[in-house]
Amino acid sequence: MAGDAKKLQPIIIKRVKKGGHAAHGGAWKIAYADFVTAMMAFFLLMWLLGSTTEGDKKGIADYFSSPLKVAMFGGSGSGDASSVVKGGGQDLTRQTGQVKAGDVESVRRTINLKALKEEQRRAEKVRLQQLKDKVEKVIAENPRLAALGGQIRLDMTREGLRIQIVDENNRPMFDSGSAVVKPYMRDLLRELGNVLTEVPNRLTLEGHTDSVPFSAGERGYSNWELSADRANASRRELVAGGLPDARVLRVQGLASSKLLDAQQPESPINRRISIIVMNRDAEDAVLKNVNDDEEEPEAAAASSSPAASR
Repeated sequence: MAGDAKKLQPIIIKRVKKGGHAAHGGAWKIAYADFVTAMMAFFLLMWLLGSTTEGDKKGIADYFSSPLKVAMFGGSGSGDASSVVKGGGQDLTRQTGQVKAGDVESVRRTINLKALKEEQRRAEKVRLQQLKDKVEKVIAENPRLAALGGQIRLDMTREGLRIQIVDENNRPMFDSGSAVVKPYMRDLLRELGNVLTEVPNRLTLEGHTDSVPFSAGERGYSNWELSADRANASRRELVAGGLPDARVLRVQGLASSKLLDAQQPESPINRRISIIVMNRDAEDAVLKNVNDDEEEPEAAAASSSPAASR
């Protein structure tokens, strides 16, 4: 019996429930992500508004107030400034108007190029002034050339340094009606040719005469041919003095078309040789004219060709 009672004894199982929070999902993570995204978008918007120009803001406002009008007539942006340089206005510090990266870079290159050219002009002007001083010194230190000091005139012109050698009654550069250089004139030109090798600038040589015509009249050999021959004879003496021939860009005879003393057109002072040491601007202008003259016949030929006529 005792064994049977032990078998029938009930088994009691005690389950202890531990306290804890109620289970929940991950909805809070989604809400937090939305909040962070919204804050990032807000701060990005604030940054964009702070870095946007007034012109761009106006363009955006115009778009939302009348989007069809801006789409049809706005072009590159209705917030563009009225200045030729967008966003530039009177100066580059102006804040209104659109400023595109390409426009800014273009303006920067233009300003840098302009500053470089101005610096080159200043340096060239200094170099030509030093050349002027050197020529004056060479003439003063050479007794033979010093005697010609009254016939030599140096001045700075728009084209560069101009060296003029003028005639005197008792000391002409050439015999009357002749293009043969006098010995003392030859010494002066060769000395000048040696000095002019110190600068890279190219030269223009001009021959001038007075207004006294040749007895044969202007239809034959005239002051035009004489002035050109004298200028070319002077070129040969400069080259003999050491000047490279390639440095001479232009040789021209002007006869009496540019008188030094217009009040006395027959004065010997009007008979002169001008040596112009050209600056870069003058040289570019001459070369541009030469190139334009070369292109014109080609254009005329093209316009007269059968293909062009069709």
